[in-house]
Amino acid sequence: MGVLTSFATPRRLIALVAVTVRIISTWRLSRISSKSSNLTSSNSTVSNSTTVDSYLPAATQPFRGITPVSQGHRANATFVFLCRNSDISGVVASIQSMEDRFNKKYNYPWVFLNDEPFTEEFKQCRLDGTAKLRLSKTPNLISNVRMPPISFGLIPSEHWVQPDWIDEDRARRGRLQMTSQRIIYGGTRGISGAAYLVSGSSDHGFSLGSVPYRNMCRFNSGFFFKHELLQPYRYYWRVEPSVKFFCDIKYDPFLYMQEHDKVYSFTISLEEHEPTVPTLWASVKEFMAQYPQFIEPHNSMDFLSNDGGNKYNMCHYWSNFEIADMDFWRGEAYTKFFDFLEAKGGFYYERWGDAPVHSIAASLFARPDQIHFFRDIGYRHENFQHCPSGAQWSVGRCACDPNDSFDYTDHSCLRRFEALFQ
Repeated sequence: MGVLTSFATPRRLIALVAVTVRIISTWRLSRISSKSSNLTSSNSTVSNSTTVDSYLPAATQPFRGITPVSQGHRANATFVFLCRNSDISGVVASIQSMEDRFNKKYNYPWVFLNDEPFTEEFKQCRLDGTAKLRLSKTPNLISNVRMPPISFGLIPSEHWVQPDWIDEDRARRGRLQMTSQRIIYGGTRGISGAAYLVSGSSDHGFSLGSVPYRNMCRFNSGFFFKHELLQPYRYYWRVEPSVKFFCDIKYDPFLYMQEHDKVYSFTISLEEHEPTVPTLWASVKEFMAQYPQFIEPHNSMDFLSNDGGNKYNMCHYWSNFEIADMDFWRGEAYTKFFDFLEAKGGFYYERWGDAPVHSIAASLFARPDQIHFFRDIGYRHENFQHCPSGAQWSVGRCACDPNDSFDYTDHSCLRRFEALFQ
């Protein structure tokens, strides 16, 4: 399986014209003049380093009074979007939300990845039914708007397909057992609704609990950053279908990560469903014993464990939103870590998700101050959301209810993260 290379500039423009036409026709053009004046006045009080290193829920946290960076001063970064052709409606919605709230000012590129070739209909965003976006009927509305580059990539089969060395009979028995126990994500049947959201990974349209779902978790854990289209980049922002960004982001989170030596960031943290990872922590402890040189002395073990590392408390960062440094995943420590977990077969014999794998690695191999909570970025992935409050809510013009936020609910792990800094 090969890689679909980036479109040449004209096709790249055409593809994103279709994706963004709803933004242009329904919002930007109708408000462009007032938006311009509002942006001028509001930017005078916004800093590129808007989120400070204190993680306490202070209303004064986000903004520090310097204008944002220009479009010419950007990080080496991209959006990464793993999706399928059938996800097109959710893909358009997510891109519209991101472009509206952030990327229309910064023009960062988009990389789309799929385990099957993207159809021409997907690339041109031609939808059937009531959601038609026909390029032939699209007026030339963006002649004066700079559009970001877009690339479509095919995932190599060796990065996606269940490895031949996996004992399929054992893996099938595990899936059937989890099905009989009605363990979410664990078996052979899909599930729906809020139940799957107890887990830290999300579905991308895959049948939850299925082999393709496990393929996705394994790919996101150890292979996405090796894809040819991502090799030129250091930082990425993961985006998924049908997510919402509630607030204007008036600074560059990529540059914030770069300038403050951050390697991983999140908006929601929660507990994993324990029966899906019964032997994961034992494997982690085995790795730590064999490779103590990779463990950061000032690590975040207290986020992962209530007893100094004996047991895993299931806390992790919800990886459907993550802005992170791919050089961290490409480094020796994480490479050894993933290879060690891969050899255990837990992605298939159990249902190890990329969320706990990423979270455990970031907590063990980085300092706490290198992990960042973007408190001021409002975000929703059904059915959980993070909504800023106080001054952050006002400055970001957030379209969410601050009282409807997962931050301090019973299954949230945010308090454990904040305790690292107290």
